Amino acid sequence: MPIKAVVWDVDDTLFDYTTADRAGMRGHLAAEGLLGGHGSVEQALARWRRITDLQWARYAAGETSFEGQRRDRVRVFLERALTDDEADAWFRRYLGHYEAAWALFPDVLPVLDALAASHRHAVLSNSSVHVQEYKLRTLGVRDRFEAVLCAAELGVSKPDARAFRAACDALGLAPHQVAYVGDHPEIDGRGAAEAGLLSVWIDRAGVRVVTDGQPAVRPEGPAGLHRIASLDELPSVLGADTRFGAPSTFG
Repeated sequence: MPIKAVVWDVDDTLFDYTTADRAGMRGHLAAEGLLGGHGSVEQALARWRRITDLQWARYAAGETSFEGQRRDRVRVFLERALTDDEADAWFRRYLGHYEAAWALFPDVLPVLDALAASHRHAVLSNSSVHVQEYKLRTLGVRDRFEAVLCAAELGVSKPDARAFRAACDALGLAPHQVAYVGDHPEIDGRGAAEAGLLSVWIDRAGVRVVTDGQPAVRPEGPAGLHRIASLDELPSVLGADTRFGAPSTFG
């Protein structure tokens, strides 16, 4: 049966999270006078991400509130005891820098336009609806998606097949009628494939790597997925009846 819907990951698939996160943290640390206190911006960002992952896991497990995980991220990062108001204020200042750098990848709007008439669309993210609804509205694309499903509310996260099947259920479609597009070859790619969806891995970072000065094709991802370098290639993978798109560079 033909693919009738596309379910999307958000961060580093539609939204350039990595660039925004780096720019936001650099601007925030500079404004707070903390730029020289973490070795480098990359080290500070890596530490912030580790802390974020740990605190988000506590929130997803029901051990803390959404606001609580934000406050604890700040306290652990700064290694200081802060009141709730102080932690909230610090996080709001960080958000100002981070959100100022928000942007969609350039290939997102063209592919959504090209597939608007042929496919339905939804979002499945390992975040929370609170976060991703706001992000999609701010980026001007929330109305492109019938549903936004997130791990915090579902109680199950990718790569668990139940998360992908919940997205299919929200659309009223069987898994083999749905494609999933995400940037992580295991969490998104393998997870979607094993759940029975058409799995598409968007691998913008490296069509090729350099080894001993010579370009070499990167190793393939997990079996059962389609690997693309740009969303320009997605319509051809879906077999969409559109003039948009390009043949895959991966063969």
